[in-house]
Amino acid sequence: MTSFELSREHEEFRRSVREFAEAEIAPHAARWDREHHFPVEVVQKMGALGLFGLTAPEEYGGAGDDGDFTSLCVAIEEIGRVDQSMGITLQAGVGLGINPILTYGTPEQRERWLPALVAGERLAGFGLTEPGAGSDAGATRTRAELVGDEWVVDGSKQFITNSGSAITSVVTVTARTGTREGGKPEISAIMVPAGTPGFTVEKAYDKLGWHASDTHPLSFADARVPADHLLGERGRGYAQFLATLDDGRVAISALSVGCIQACLDMAVAYAGERQTFGGPIGRKQGVAFQVADLEVMLHASRMLTYRAAAIKDSMAAGGATYQEFKQAAAVAKLYSTESAVTATRIATQVFGGYGFMEEYPVARFYRDAKVLEVGEGTSEVQRMLIARGLGLPVE
Repeated sequence: MTSFELSREHEEFRRSVREFAEAEIAPHAARWDREHHFPVEVVQKMGALGLFGLTAPEEYGGAGDDGDFTSLCVAIEEIGRVDQSMGITLQAGVGLGINPILTYGTPEQRERWLPALVAGERLAGFGLTEPGAGSDAGATRTRAELVGDEWVVDGSKQFITNSGSAITSVVTVTARTGTREGGKPEISAIMVPAGTPGFTVEKAYDKLGWHASDTHPLSFADARVPADHLLGERGRGYAQFLATLDDGRVAISALSVGCIQACLDMAVAYAGERQTFGGPIGRKQGVAFQVADLEVMLHASRMLTYRAAAIKDSMAAGGATYQEFKQAAAVAKLYSTESAVTATRIATQVFGGYGFMEEYPVARFYRDAKVLEVGEGTSEVQRMLIARGLGLPVE
């Protein structure tokens, strides 16, 4: 059975990331949220710390053998503990930006794009979701036609993270590139560099949460890119992205653990300070028992997350199967994200009226948490995947 106890090196790395997060992010997170500001300079500091290169080879400036997927989850958890927006920026920058290029790119594509992405100097996005194609990604309407030595891309994408920042260099999009036997669409992945004529980054969303994260709808009208901008094998774009999502689910689970940890920390501190009826509210069972539930959710979520991460890391040495990882990722994502939403509700309740005020961080975490149950596959999709993993023919 795969071991998932964090090593001494992982815990030392956790402390270094926590120190960075508390010094560089925590003091500014409320203002960034309030102003809907994407802090490019802090993203680049995260890059200088090596956080975007934890799963990348040394030849592209990454950590190589000194890094692993578990380390990435530790970093996402610790960044997410102080600011979920910066946590998702890191998660998407690696999982949706770097990893598809690293996994499916040609040597030339890797050499062109990865060094700057791994260094955190630039960001990349991945455009899958469309107005009519979310969980049903096979319903993609964006098209890419090979005309001569160019792909001509037409269509639109929505909810795309890291797609329109000042340092975004490329967005990979899924598009119909033909029709398979039986009438099913052939879906491929095409890399579209920022600034490509016909590629328009629309106005940023006014979101419920993740205010300091960069998220845009995208449109493509006769956007032309060279034929060698195909990422991976033609017709395998959908399958490639499904595999990418499995990694992302564990990373979102790590982000959720950071959220739960923050809620627990805030609730414990407030329950010990807030006085009612001559004593702290933490002496009341109605409050104390809810805080105790947060502790249970935190431990369970963390164990599920790092078990899945350990399975991922063991796959390279043949220690686990892809199906084992896929199931562990869905279980971790489902439990941790739903626990995070519950944790923010409990923490807000502990704070009472103050929890409804934006001057307290608990309100920001409350807003940020909901999307965790949606991104990288909804809770409903996770339940479907888990049931299928048990052998049930669920649709």
